[in-house]
Amino acid sequence: MFPPIPKLGDYGISPTRGFLPETLPLTRLPDPYYHKWEAVVANLQALILSKRLRGVVDRLPVLDTIGLEHDAEWRRAYSLLSFMAHGYIWGGDNPSDRLPPAIAVPLMKVAEHLEVPPVATYAALCLWNFKPLFMDEDIDNLENLATLNTFTGSLDESWFYLVSVAMEARGAPIIPKMLAAIDAARKDDAATVTDSLMDFAVGLDDLTRLLMRMHESCDPRMFYHRIRPFLAGSKNMAEAGLPHGVIYEDGSGIDEYRQYSGGSNAQSSLFQLFDIVLGIEHRPTGEKRARDHGSRGREGLAPPPKHNFIMDMRRYMPGPHARFLGAVQSVANIRDYVDQHSDNASLRLAFDACLVALSDLRDKHIAIVARYIVVPSREVRARSRSRSPETTRRQLNLATASRQPQGIAYDARAGATQQEAAKKSLKGTGGTALIAFLRQTRDETAEAAVDGVTHRFLSRKAKTEGEGDFFAGKPEGVAGPVEQVQVPGLAGIWTMEDDVGGICNY
Repeated sequence: MFPPIPKLGDYGISPTRGFLPETLPLTRLPDPYYHKWEAVVANLQALILSKRLRGVVDRLPVLDTIGLEHDAEWRRAYSLLSFMAHGYIWGGDNPSDRLPPAIAVPLMKVAEHLEVPPVATYAALCLWNFKPLFMDEDIDNLENLATLNTFTGSLDESWFYLVSVAMEARGAPIIPKMLAAIDAARKDDAATVTDSLMDFAVGLDDLTRLLMRMHESCDPRMFYHRIRPFLAGSKNMAEAGLPHGVIYEDGSGIDEYRQYSGGSNAQSSLFQLFDIVLGIEHRPTGEKRARDHGSRGREGLAPPPKHNFIMDMRRYMPGPHARFLGAVQSVANIRDYVDQHSDNASLRLAFDACLVALSDLRDKHIAIVARYIVVPSREVRARSRSRSPETTRRQLNLATASRQPQGIAYDARAGATQQEAAKKSLKGTGGTALIAFLRQTRDETAEAAVDGVTHRFLSRKAKTEGEGDFFAGKPEGVAGPVEQVQVPGLAGIWTMEDDVGGICNY
C-alpha cells in the first residue's frame, strides 16, 4: 500500500503562499518586554557603522522566551536574534568567536522551538523577513514588497532578499498542483498529469523572469563587498578569523565551539521540491551518471538521496518543511509514470517542457553567480597583486580571506609545502566547487528527460557560462587559463575550479 499524499496543512505550508507563512511576518513583537531587541535591530545599520553594536549587545539583559505566544512571534524573534547575531560576529574590525548570553540563550531556545539552527538561515533572511506595501496587492509582485530587517540599510540588500520572496510566492501555486499530479498518476489520469506539468513549466518560466530582475536594484560589488560578509556562517571560516567556529555563551561556563553554514538559497524548500517531483537525482560533484538505470526507485521506495550538500541544507530549513520534502520523496511517481506511458506524446512533451524550463532557470542562476561572485572576486584578486604580502595580511577579512593561496581549509601541519596546502584547500572539509556544482545540477536536470531529442538539446555543450553573458559581460583583456578562486559562499566554501572538490567533502 502506498503512503498517503502529504497534506500541506500538516506541515505548515500554505496552498496560496507555499513555504512563506500564511500569516504575514510581524513588523514588531507586541510585548513591550522585547522592545530592547526591536530597538537594537531598528538601529542595526548605525550601530554596525559606528562599531558600537557589540557594546550595546553586551549590556543587554538575557530575555526569556516565555512571552512569545504565536508562531508569528517566534519567527519574528528568530529573525531579530539572527540579524543581531551575525551583526555581532561580523560587524567589527575582526570577527567575534563568541556570542554573548543576551543573544545566544534566547536564540538557541527560539531556534529549537522552530526546528532551525541558531544562525541566520534563508528563513530568517527571506521567508520571515518581508512585508507587503499594500495589503490588497499580491506578494509575488516585487514592487509591493519591503524587507523588515537588513544589515546595511541598502536597497541592494533588500532587493536581494525580496527577489527570493517574490519567487517563493510566485512558485507557491505549483505545490498543490504537483501533489494533485502525483495523485492523478496513481489514478492513471494522464490528462490531469499533463495539464499539471504544463502549468508547472509555465510557472518555472515566471520564476526565471523574476530571477533575471536581480540586476535591477542589486549591484554586484555592493553585494560582494558589503552584504555577503554578513551572511556568512561559522563553518570553515578559519581564514576569515573563526578557526573553530563560534561559542554560544549559555551561562554554563562550558566553552563549546559551534559551526553552522550561513544563509543560502540552497535552503529553499521550493527548489528542492521541484527536483523531487520531477525525479531528478543529484550526485556529488564530479560523480558520473551510472550506466545501469535499473536502480530507479518505485513509488514509496525512493532511493536515499546521495547528494550530501543538498541533504545538509535541509537541516537549515524549518523542520516541518524538511519533513514535507521527505514525505513527497516517498510518493513521487511522475517520472516513472511518464516512463510507463512513453507512447503518450502530450504527456512526454509536458514533462520535458518542465525540464527545459528548469534547466533554463539554472542557466540564468549560473550567469548571476558569475556576475555577483566570480567577477568581483577576480577584480579584487587582480588589485591585490599590487599590494605587498604584509599589507594583504593586515587587511585580511571575510571579503578577502578566501583568496589566500592556502584556502579556508588550510592544513597547517609541520612540513606541508604551499603547493600541498593549496591542494588540501581545494578538497578540504566543506569545500564545494561552485560552478562545477551548478553545472552538474543543471546537467542532471537534463538526464531526467524521457524524449531523446529533448535530452540531446538539454545536454548540448554551450559556451562558457558568463562569456559575453548579459549578466557577466565579457571582461576585457582576459586570456589564458582561469585562476583558482575560492569564495566563502553563503553556505560554505566555494572553489571556482571545475574539476576538483565535491559537495561538502566530509
